[in-house]
Amino acid sequence: MFKDRVLSGMRPTGYMHLGHYHGALKNWIALQSQIECFYFVADWHALTTNYEDPRVVAKSTFEMVADWLGAGLDPNQCTIFLQSQVPQHAELSLLLGMITPLGWLERVPTYKEQQENLSEKDLTTYGFLGYPLMQTADIIVYRANKVPVGEDQVSHLEISREIARRFNHIYGREAGFEDKALATIKKLSGKLGKEYESAKLAWNQNGDSAQLERGKQIVAEAGSLSAIDKETLFGFLTGARKTILPEPQALLTPTSKLIGLDGRKMSKSYGNGIDLREPPASVEKKIRAMKTDPKRARRTDPGNPDDCPVWTLHQVYSDDARKLWVREGCTTAGIGCLECKQPVIDAVKAELEPMQARIAEIEAKPGYVKDVLRAGCARAREVTEATMRDVRDAMGLAKLD
Repeated sequence: MFKDRVLSGMRPTGYMHLGHYHGALKNWIALQSQIECFYFVADWHALTTNYEDPRVVAKSTFEMVADWLGAGLDPNQCTIFLQSQVPQHAELSLLLGMITPLGWLERVPTYKEQQENLSEKDLTTYGFLGYPLMQTADIIVYRANKVPVGEDQVSHLEISREIARRFNHIYGREAGFEDKALATIKKLSGKLGKEYESAKLAWNQNGDSAQLERGKQIVAEAGSLSAIDKETLFGFLTGARKTILPEPQALLTPTSKLIGLDGRKMSKSYGNGIDLREPPASVEKKIRAMKTDPKRARRTDPGNPDDCPVWTLHQVYSDDARKLWVREGCTTAGIGCLECKQPVIDAVKAELEPMQARIAEIEAKPGYVKDVLRAGCARAREVTEATMRDVRDAMGLAKLD
């Protein structure tokens, strides 16, 4: 049994915008006080598509982490680190590459999609093809069992689960596993031991799922068993092999997809975002210039909020009463577009003000961001090295000490 742990990361793209905040950062901040969280700067991943000019990656790293801290990530509650400073990510990626069929990587939907979307770049590289492999290593080297994603991203985790499952199948049957499991059953009381064996038999022979759950309950509640003992009996119960690398599961979290200033998804590449560092005057100017329902050519024309990008901002920033005011006012031409935009302008300014104050404080401390990353990297290396020791042992790699 492994402890609950969250892992997530972002490519360093410089300053964060509101799409990053409402799409991911806000969830990260909420999770850090609930569960052990590891958040990383995916600088190696950034090189898969930006290998020509790595200087941009380095500069963007510190800007991005400063924004994370300003938005509310607390290094006392979570581990913030730099991927390239934790070599165990690369080691596990290499070892997983030994067992991952090439066809698995080639069939990942985003592989060909990204090549088409970034046709101006030469992405016929091993690094780009191996992106899902490194992503898998990023997650399972922490034995992270929870990856915060929206519903549209759940399928992206499937290849990570398949790779972990294949690794466990190949390397998870340690010598003498059955003898070890039988000896572990004896650590249960006589009655519970017999009940466990009965549940195992009912599940393995008859597929009795109720007995499977009963067997799991017996193991989970057994105070006489260590974590490793429990892991052994869980595996023996189901007929599975030893779980060296747990299969990551999606942690479905509410995400707000913020529409950009031009009606498309908010993205740096489109230049349609509002940065967390955006000055108040610029916030006002950008939102006032946003496109609205094209049917409202004149102030007296009624409109439809569902056809207006500004309405998507009201979904994030306005309460029910305000949204009712917008819908009624727009559909009856009772309010104009600038009147509709003003509450959003005020809400965005109010949201950004405390973040910008914290960012200013952070950047007034020379070296603070690097100190946060150094401490996070040290913690990350400690956790990942424990995983890698088990991986090397399972694969039978030679030891010199």
